[in-house]
Amino acid sequence: MVVSGSSPLTSKRRRVTNFCSTDMDAETAKAKLAAVKERFGREIHVFETSVLSSSSKAALSNEGEETDDFYEFTAEDYYRLLATKKEDKFLKTRKLREAEEAARRSRITKAVIRIRFPDNHTLEATFHPSETIQSLIDLLTKVIAQPEQPFYIYTTPPKKVINDMSLDFYTTGFCPGAIVYFSYNVPKGDSTVGDHTSPYLQEDILSLKDLHIAIDQGQQSEPVVQPDPEPTVAAHPPPVEERKPTEKKVVKPKWLKM
Repeated sequence: MVVSGSSPLTSKRRRVTNFCSTDMDAETAKAKLAAVKERFGREIHVFETSVLSSSSKAALSNEGEETDDFYEFTAEDYYRLLATKKEDKFLKTRKLREAEEAARRSRITKAVIRIRFPDNHTLEATFHPSETIQSLIDLLTKVIAQPEQPFYIYTTPPKKVINDMSLDFYTTGFCPGAIVYFSYNVPKGDSTVGDHTSPYLQEDILSLKDLHIAIDQGQQSEPVVQPDPEPTVAAHPPPVEERKPTEKKVVKPKWLKM
């Protein structure tokens, strides 16, 4: 008897073959990220920041736009806020506030910092909350293309340059995560520093771009191996018992027995 279609074994081989290339890409990405983590002592990811067009930005800014009166801070708002702060100050003692702060800090185990560069690339690195801003500066010195050039980092809006490198990430307010911006400290009239046509990150760091996507795709495409279907055996009908004809007893009348 000829059975049409592919067998379960052939289908399983096809699923495994399709998975091989994705699996190899994911394993290569994991190995590369692990090597970078061992080199710098922390997790690092690189991806490209999407840029909104001017029309999209205008649409987003106009959507839900409120009048100036909506943002006006009135005297009533000021006294209400002042009364709330005084009430909180008297209700909570200093020791209670310190205990709450210590408990809140102990729950945060890492600070994920994203550094955005002018060429729309973003470097993501993981730090411990107790590490200082100087550790971020040290990392940037190792990964940027022109480490010999002076640079600074800042937050926005409003633009605020980070100058105190001794503060830790928790005290700075960078936990559990924050976005900072990178810029070369270019003197006015000097066009030799930070050429906008050249990348801001080193080539081996740029090669890490979007590796986390390959890992996610590899995890999502893991084959689900299903057990082979058991061969079905045709069920035979139960044998039909032959019924023997019952013999009829002939009852003789009493007068015949005599």
